Amino acid sequence: MNKVEYALSCFKGGFNCAQSVFSTYAKQFGLDKELALKISSPFGGGMARMGKTCGAVTGAFMVIGLKHGKTKDDDEEAKQETYRLVNEFVKRFKFRNNTILCKELINCDLSKPDGLLFARENNIFTKICPKFVQDAIEIIEELLE
Repeated sequence: MNKVEYALSCFKGGFNCAQSVFSTYAKQFGLDKELALKISSPFGGGMARMGKTCGAVTGAFMVIGLKHGKTKDDDEEAKQETYRLVNEFVKRFKFRNNTILCKELINCDLSKPDGLLFARENNIFTKICPKFVQDAIEIIEELLE
């Protein structure tokens, strides 16, 4: 199973978009999958269903951090590379989807009961969101080559 298939399987299996993206790379970067799922769990639905930055995007940011993140106080190079890659990721994700905001991507507000109900009744999480998980994985793969 490739990374896109793995992430989509995770998403279809009940994990949120951030968990699906982030946990796909856990083992590769020496992180326990269960811990990766816990760390990324609050980021689904645009950060706890607030409709902010898409969870697939924040999951990707965390993957970039796992590979390139600053771990020493004087490692300005790692910080700059991480920020550069995050900005490039956003540029590519926006090219594909026009925005990184969950609320705009899915055209409903998950922070309101009627918005969440609308999303569930209209199968937003199964019809629309998998594309963002796939896009995030494909872009990460391009950036981490």
